[in-house]
Amino acid sequence: MIRTSFNKLREVKDSLPHGSMDIIANEVGLTADEIRGFFNGSAQNDGYHLEPGPDGGIVTLDNTRFLEVALRLAWEAKNAI
Repeated sequence: MIRTSFNKLREVKDSLPHGSMDIIANEVGLTADEIRGFFNGSAQNDGYHLEPGPDGGIVTLDNTRFLEVALRLAWEAKNAI
């Protein structure tokens, strides 16, 4: 489980290269639309909780796999691997 701000999730999304939603979806076994939902606050998932707070609200993620993959892709894009 991880707690972060909604704005931090948006920063991760904004740092991803084109086509990343499909890559993340394939790796974690979800659809690209479900992954987009995690990043835009409209996730229809029991493991995603958004509550009012600073920086767009506080997000609690029970399953962090999609975020781990997204951070890896962002790092690879930044470091041109």
